[in-house]
Amino acid sequence: MRWLLTGLVALVAGFGGAALWSASGLGGADSTRDYLLAHPEVLSEAMAVLQERDQLARMAPLRTQVERPFPGAVLGNPEGSVTLVEFSDYACGFCRQSVADVEALIAANSDLRVVVREYPILSAESVDAARMALAAAQQGKYAAFHGAMFRLGPPSPESIEAAAREAGVDLARARQAIAAGTFDAQLQANADLGAQLGIGGTPAFIAGDRTLNGAVGQQAIGDAIEQARQS
Repeated sequence: MRWLLTGLVALVAGFGGAALWSASGLGGADSTRDYLLAHPEVLSEAMAVLQERDQLARMAPLRTQVERPFPGAVLGNPEGSVTLVEFSDYACGFCRQSVADVEALIAANSDLRVVVREYPILSAESVDAARMALAAAQQGKYAAFHGAMFRLGPPSPESIEAAAREAGVDLARARQAIAAGTFDAQLQANADLGAQLGIGGTPAFIAGDRTLNGAVGQQAIGDAIEQARQS
């Protein structure tokens, strides 16, 4: 534990060291320990900053790749000047919960492009739904399938077919492409990006330098979009 404590103290010193050192006299080990015991919230704050810095370092070299969509797998304005990326799984209840938030943000921001990365990590049916979603994107039916799939889910052979039919997908063409493995490379690329970015669950949203994990709500996502727009 001493190495962790030392690292956290160093991190705390980086963003709030003046307060800590002034409170702990000369900054000896005992006084630092006493300060941290009296103010344990500093540790969680330090860990949050550490996580944010780590995500920023991971994101910087990958941003262009992350923001480049599979052709057609875009919601909102395909030519929008500000991009929100969502890692999503059709079997994820929190993703379903976030659909209304994303739709509201699209309605409120005419310059918003939402790049959806199919990230099927919860079930085999998630993978089947993700493949059909990319088949729908290939046919220019992505937004319709995406909305229908979340409304009709959780994913099953029946709900996937129903969503595809509702979206107007040519099922014969879609099934042929899926059987040929047309979309497997894209799903693997999404999985690799998620691993590199440290994304362990869905939904995960990326706007500019910020990564938001979970169903964080319209306000938090909107704030990240606005920050990305101004950067």
